[in-house]
Amino acid sequence: MAMWDRIKEQAKGLQQQSQGAGQASGGTAGGRQPGAGAGGGSKEKLVGLLKSQLGSLKTELKSGAYRDASMAMCALVAAADGSVDPAERQHVESLILQNDVLQNFPPEQLRQRFNKHVDQLMFNFPQGRADALQEIAKAAKKPVEAKAVVQTGFVIAGADGYIAPAEAQVLREACTALGVSPQDFGL
Repeated sequence: MAMWDRIKEQAKGLQQQSQGAGQASGGTAGGRQPGAGAGGGSKEKLVGLLKSQLGSLKTELKSGAYRDASMAMCALVAAADGSVDPAERQHVESLILQNDVLQNFPPEQLRQRFNKHVDQLMFNFPQGRADALQEIAKAAKKPVEAKAVVQTGFVIAGADGYIAPAEAQVLREACTALGVSPQDFGL
């Protein structure tokens, strides 16, 4: 449990740095410049930290519940804006397959589960969203896995150095489904 407390404290510190930097430079929310990370790169640092912490749990994250919830999480992040074009689908799929922790599972299992959720989201977004959140909630039984599912989503969402508001909302919804505090992740 101490590890999660460290992550929470580091996330708070990065969030405070981000807010302080935004106020010091006179920046405003929503004034994102192309290529700039949210909070002047602090979200990028948080994503790196979460990715590192997630990697340290690799040996513990081998259950089917974690695998399935993570793929539902990745699909929700990819579809957060309401659509997933083929290039975005391929990009997220490649991020999944390159993720150190997700290499615990056969690539075809990951692809199949991710694409199933994306297809459902694109066919009927409200129903696909409900199904994905239901799949995510199954990981709530084990707190380490629950937090790892959110971390996985955070890593995928922040891969471009920016977490869009729609992606942050999906991450908050996943936290609710898992019984995890969004504040633990600076959301």
